[in-house]
Amino acid sequence: MPAAAAEPSPGVRPGRRAVLPAYSIADLRARARRVLPRGLFEYVDRGTEDEVALHAMRAAIDQVKFQPRVLVDVSSRSTATDFFGRPSSMPMAIAPTGAAGLLWFDGEIALARAARSAGIPFILSTASIVSMERVAAEAGGRLWFQLYMWPERQLSLELVERARQCNYEALVVTLDTPAAPNREYNKRNGFSLPMRISRRNALDVALHPRWFLTVFARYMLRSGVPSLENYPASLRQRLDRFHTPPKCDSLSWDDLKDLRRRWKGPLLVKGILRADDACKARECGVDAVVVSNHGGRNLDSSVAPMQVLPRIVDQVGREFDVFVDGGFNRGGDIAKALALGAKGVLVGRAPLWGLAAGGEPGAAQALDILREEFDRVLAFAGAPGIAALDRSLLFSDDRP
Repeated sequence: MPAAAAEPSPGVRPGRRAVLPAYSIADLRARARRVLPRGLFEYVDRGTEDEVALHAMRAAIDQVKFQPRVLVDVSSRSTATDFFGRPSSMPMAIAPTGAAGLLWFDGEIALARAARSAGIPFILSTASIVSMERVAAEAGGRLWFQLYMWPERQLSLELVERARQCNYEALVVTLDTPAAPNREYNKRNGFSLPMRISRRNALDVALHPRWFLTVFARYMLRSGVPSLENYPASLRQRLDRFHTPPKCDSLSWDDLKDLRRRWKGPLLVKGILRADDACKARECGVDAVVVSNHGGRNLDSSVAPMQVLPRIVDQVGREFDVFVDGGFNRGGDIAKALALGAKGVLVGRAPLWGLAAGGEPGAAQALDILREEFDRVLAFAGAPGIAALDRSLLFSDDRP
């Protein structure tokens, strides 16, 4: 009898060895859940209040169905695209997330390296543990910087100048956080800032010794309790002493115009859910918008990004780049967004689960899983490449 064919490595590019027995992002999430303290896992995984927005994001993606073409030559299909005139191996970038450096030691560097190896951009958060200078020096690749604006505008503008000096390619300004979100689970599980030791979270950490020894203890041995290193010196404090500065609830379109004058590279705005706001942003001179409800983590009654993506694309026109984020856990999810008109998708939780489970190789494996799934969906949908992904491939009641 002929020998049985070897089982392919789970979620990994040909020639690269899988580091984790994971076949999907859900598998990586399950492994991360075992490794991380509950409070930290829930901070990444959950939404806000009753988590209506969190579940609505997933439901909106699931409602989109393909109506594939057959007898299409897809033998030379490609997942490649370009962002702002530079090639990207996939229509995807790693979204800005503030918890990466707590999931893995120097986690932002690990994520940036995984993105560089995958040939996609990495967006560094203002609220990262590792400074933008270190990420640029130790990881490289296509680096974009996410900016929060504070009431004292000059403090935010200092970050813009630092990003320029470090040669960050693009600036991504978050617009949808004028107030602190109501994440009740953080209060219940003891994960909040400033970090405080309680019976609940001490037991939580004790039950996850791997995380404590390989992440938190390493910070303590190197330099003590970590800080948010991108914050200006006047706001930077250790996490056990840190009080979140006031959110900027006075941001206006004039502020966006001022940023456009100051920043010469690609400028994106994140947190758009209305077509008229997308049009205003375009009039202010931004290069792209990110349709986003902050991962379902801010306004719990917000509409799902995929629900409003088509009307925003139609309103601003296909010549203007529209990105989207929120709940994308499969390569097929990314294909759906592109068929609806998105230029690219930002993925946040998916690479974080790989990072928590296995560091840089785990994050790279998460990206490989998404790439492999996306490539497969192109084949099944009858799309030789990204240019062939459009609404004609999606099911509609009024189409034969």
